[in-house]
Amino acid sequence: MAAEGSFGSALSEMGERTKRLGSAMQEPERQRRIVLVIVCTALLLDNMLYMVIVPIIPDYLADLEYEAERAANVSNGTARKVPKENFDLEIGVLFASKAILQLLVNPLTGTFIDRVGYDIPLLIGLTIMFLSTCIFAFAENYATLFVARSLQGLGSAFADTSGIAMIADRYTEEAERSRALGVALAFISFGSLVAPPFGGVLYEFAGKRVPFLVLACVCFADGVLCMAVLKPFSSRTRENMPVGTPIYKLMVDPYIAVVAGALTTCNIPLAFLEPTVANWMEETMNASQWEIGLTWLPAFFPHVLGVYVTVKLAARYPHLQWFYGALGMVVIGASSCTVPACKSFAQLVVPLCGICFGIALVDTALLPTLAFLVDVRHVSVYGSVYAIADISYCVAYALGPIVAGQIVHDLGFVQLNLGMGLANVLYAPALLLLRNVCFMKPSHSERNMLLEEGATGLYDTIKMEERQRKKDKAFGSAGNCVAVDENGGFREEEASEPEYF
Repeated sequence: MAAEGSFGSALSEMGERTKRLGSAMQEPERQRRIVLVIVCTALLLDNMLYMVIVPIIPDYLADLEYEAERAANVSNGTARKVPKENFDLEIGVLFASKAILQLLVNPLTGTFIDRVGYDIPLLIGLTIMFLSTCIFAFAENYATLFVARSLQGLGSAFADTSGIAMIADRYTEEAERSRALGVALAFISFGSLVAPPFGGVLYEFAGKRVPFLVLACVCFADGVLCMAVLKPFSSRTRENMPVGTPIYKLMVDPYIAVVAGALTTCNIPLAFLEPTVANWMEETMNASQWEIGLTWLPAFFPHVLGVYVTVKLAARYPHLQWFYGALGMVVIGASSCTVPACKSFAQLVVPLCGICFGIALVDTALLPTLAFLVDVRHVSVYGSVYAIADISYCVAYALGPIVAGQIVHDLGFVQLNLGMGLANVLYAPALLLLRNVCFMKPSHSERNMLLEEGATGLYDTIKMEERQRKKDKAFGSAGNCVAVDENGGFREEEASEPEYF
């Protein structure tokens, strides 16, 4: 009996601890931080999966092609490999398929996110990414790898857009929003730059499946955390939610168009160099395999430095966001032009670090600007505007693996870099159009006045409606509510319906 009593008390104590943990996780400030962890993990996974295939898939496909050719020619004892031009085209199409599908789907996912909120699309994205990673692990032919890569693009269209939009929605203070988006960008950079050595080492010593299974496990854990904290399928009030501005109207907003163009232009050097710099290093500086594998890893540190510097400067001088973006584009342009002049691995690291530092300046300055533009010129629902940002990135990364190699073949590596650098320098003055954005005043409505925090996002709108229902229950349903008059007394006045955009 005593044992049963102690067991029962232990269960009761465990239940109390679980309840306290659940309550603590629902506390707004703590939940914001957990949301940031969930989103950053999703972005880390997406970008690791995007880049982890770089050292794995070309070698794996080359082995598959060789085995197929050897089996076909075993009768005469000869084996020939597929022509290099065809093989490079296959690799380029495979690498680009993710960005191409993401580019095509993003307009639809942006609208979907605006309609249903941010948590369900994030969970959908994580689920699709999990399936994609598992398919990568067990794929044994080009067609299956192509399906896995395309599926990843579909998952990214949901997870990336909803994740960034959720950060913008939860962090309504401009300084906090810049800092939170900066953290997300740091995870994106870390995932992209650490994935090739991570994948290469595990592929060399443990086989093709292991790196993908590790990422699948992390993706599964992130999905479970998303279910536990965000409760995407819990019953919540969806009626009277603000209707976001359609994506086609956001696209023709001149300020948003300028930002989208800057995001595309600044990412072109990175997207075009990733598939071409390895061959150039082999041909011009006889680079070893470890040097090629570590080409981009040192650039992670200046990228994080660029995020940190921009967040600090934006907190002190928020009216100069456009200048930080323009400066970043000039740095990218100058660095891109100096890449062909490098004669050794050590020299090459410097301009590549400059490119990543400049990209950090542009992204960290302009991603919060997109949310601010939506706040002051449209409706504070962020799915479509960050779908536009994702489209901007995808344009660069869809063209890179397919177009960059052809440009190098027809014009040369030097001309490719000079063209990319010139494009960034020439585009930088366009950001002058954003110099007065920070002085714009947001439109106010009764919806904002009902909010105690004064925030305007989708998350706050739901909280506002819950708060309003509690007031209605407290003061009755006779259509009257209690208000405090200017003398400190109480008066009754008719309740009015909140306005929604």
